[in-house]
Amino acid sequence: MTGSCARELIASSGLPRPEAGLLLQRAARVSRTWLIAHDDEPLPEDAVRRFQDWAARRRAGEPVAYLLGEREFMSHAFTVTPAVLIPRPETELLVETALAHLAGRHAPRVLDLGTGSGAIAVSIALARPDAHVTATDSSAEALAVAAGNARRLGARVDFRQGSWYDALRDTPALPFDVIVSNPPYIASGDVHLSQGDLRFEPPQALTDRADGLQALRAIASGARPHLAPGGALWMEHGWDQAEDVRDMLRTGGFQEVASRRDLAGIERISGGEHPG
Repeated sequence: MTGSCARELIASSGLPRPEAGLLLQRAARVSRTWLIAHDDEPLPEDAVRRFQDWAARRRAGEPVAYLLGEREFMSHAFTVTPAVLIPRPETELLVETALAHLAGRHAPRVLDLGTGSGAIAVSIALARPDAHVTATDSSAEALAVAAGNARRLGARVDFRQGSWYDALRDTPALPFDVIVSNPPYIASGDVHLSQGDLRFEPPQALTDRADGLQALRAIASGARPHLAPGGALWMEHGWDQAEDVRDMLRTGGFQEVASRRDLAGIERISGGEHPG
């Protein structure tokens, strides 16, 4: 049994055309090229039903990444579920900065705090197969997603459950060359938490339920005992938090404290080095 054609389904979906096209492509399990070339041909009824369900959920605000079950990050496809934050392009700056710091270091040690989907840790491990990468999260559900991504993509990562540095209590006390984190940094009263994709993402990955700086403070204040001399800490933060984070790092005794801007010109990450 066949149903509507792609052209009709996309036009009547109530979604932006590129978004509708992507959902229909995945629902029908065909390539974008095929969909364009055959947009006037009836599609199988099961594909039509799947697309119409996804389109309705998307119109209600559900993120495309959760509908499709994946999101691309650093040119890798990561499985995502509502248990983890959806990886975003601006976070790639954190990975690129960590990799630049590791250049020239043999078998470096890397720590990713609050790994979520594992996008940061797995991307670093894939780019540096010689690295010893440890990733932590307080959520068992998130760690299951992250571990699945590591297995599927062939990355070697040691996953640990716990809150920030507490997750390392049962591990050898060897220092890290880089610590990275994209922690919850949205203030509890921020209106964005009730808008867009954020409505569907795990609250504990978005907000500290306070001023948005608590997790950043905890990571910055606890980092130095876990860093090798010359090791670096880099954290992602909100658009207006860079100055506060730089102050935290200086107070914590870090040197070479700096912030870096993403492609939109926003100070997206801040970091510094252990003086040694």
